[in-house]
Amino acid sequence: MKIEILEKEGEDKLSFVVRGVSPQFANSIRRAMIAEVPVMAIDDVYIIENTSVMYDEVLAHRLGLIPLKTDLDSYVLPEECECKSETGCSRCSAILVLDVEGTGEGVTTVYSGDLKPHESNPDVKPVSDKIPIVKLAPGQRIRLEAYARLGTGKKHAKWSPVTRCTYKYYPVVEVDESRCDGCGICVDVCHRDVFEVRDGKAYVKNQLRCDLCGECVSRCPHDALKAEWEKNSLIFFVETTGALPAWRVVVEAFRILAKKCEIFLSQLGELGVV
Repeated sequence: MKIEILEKEGEDKLSFVVRGVSPQFANSIRRAMIAEVPVMAIDDVYIIENTSVMYDEVLAHRLGLIPLKTDLDSYVLPEECECKSETGCSRCSAILVLDVEGTGEGVTTVYSGDLKPHESNPDVKPVSDKIPIVKLAPGQRIRLEAYARLGTGKKHAKWSPVTRCTYKYYPVVEVDESRCDGCGICVDVCHRDVFEVRDGKAYVKNQLRCDLCGECVSRCPHDALKAEWEKNSLIFFVETTGALPAWRVVVEAFRILAKKCEIFLSQLGELGVV
């Protein structure tokens, strides 16, 4: 298996090519990234005061969907922690506090930036400060404590670290210059801007953008185009919520899948199969 990084945009977006794997294996990696890699999310909310128009349950639900910066090296899953406490301990739980009041004559919008981490866990905080939570009229107030824990997407979507995790076949697009007369039909019908016409001939200028729809091939009047895919080579696109860097999500997914394979082989060995 070979991996080649194609593009990295900040910490949250990553695209890469994986060669020498089947689509079935690639899908296992994709599913691991979506549902197996743990991140922090608010799980319990203790309402001290809420005089806003929003019900406690709706408020708690909104808080749970706010992505939180996650340090996988400092925390463990609640089921793996020895404390067995309802609210958790410093190894499996982080505390955030919200204490806001509507002031002035207008409406006060409460944002995720108002959700402050406890001094014991300063690094567990919202990914963005600009996520709106609720609006308060003058005199209305919200005071609460929120407990965040590690979890996985297979339990609830709020624990999924990715907003996009897809793959496609690696495209191979070719132009037969002996047949091409530069009519430009391929340029007109391609919605991915793969082709361009230069000096009376069509050329492939961005092969990796091709999604293999086949429209250019079917519309070419001279049968000069070929759009296929490279066997066992796939392009991955990963975009995270910001809770974890994209590269960390990929690494953890491979690690989780490798661990599952080891367990499976061990169980087969106990049965005498291998």
